[in-house]
Amino acid sequence: MEIKGFIETSLIDWDGKLVSVFFLPGCNFRCPFCHNHQLWKEPQKVETVPWQRVSGFLKGKKGWIDGVVITGGEPTVHQDLPEFIGSLREMGLLIKLDTNGANPEMLQSLIDKKLVDYVAMDLKATLDTIYSQAAGTKVNLDDIRRSIEILMTGKTDYEFRTTLVPLFHGLENVRQMGKSIKGAKKWVLQQFVPQNSETSMLKHVWPYAEEYLVKMQQEGSKWVESCILRGISEIAADQV
Repeated sequence: MEIKGFIETSLIDWDGKLVSVFFLPGCNFRCPFCHNHQLWKEPQKVETVPWQRVSGFLKGKKGWIDGVVITGGEPTVHQDLPEFIGSLREMGLLIKLDTNGANPEMLQSLIDKKLVDYVAMDLKATLDTIYSQAAGTKVNLDDIRRSIEILMTGKTDYEFRTTLVPLFHGLENVRQMGKSIKGAKKWVLQQFVPQNSETSMLKHVWPYAEEYLVKMQQEGSKWVESCILRGISEIAADQV
């Protein structure tokens, strides 16, 4: 497995756990608000992290690091992902997977083989034509629905995540997304950071003000067990 980024320790990528974070290249989505776009646009320009370095670190921190987060890019585009996770499992590490949910077969397989302990799945938008706009490419919504079902009916702990981009999300959109994951354990609503966007147009779109984000959280809380906000910006924005 080619590794294009490695954070040795993080307390913010898995609530309640001290983890290392792996960034894998490649993605089947082209989200215009993506902040890791170089991993799929120009992965060859990102230095590869040697496996010897990361494995040596993890072995040296055994008993101190709780687990690892595998993110990207989109990890499930790699057919050798199960083998990669298996090598981390052998070190006694817990595994969190970040995914866009577009590969339900891989997701189901990883869960069935008990290779993941936690899954964070992005819910890009409402399950209609807006979804492909938010993903920057044509999306098979049946695959997204299947991944939602896999997580909500399975035994692996999970959360759904949505980055709230004014171009794609308003209060009504949150209501419709909430209906699509009604009864879910956890839904994280994340603040949009314009300067990190892949598309130049979005770099000039102001994120929502905190007051409006709170309204979105309150709406989300009607549909799931726990709805929380992450990354609230102090940048002022007009209310919608």
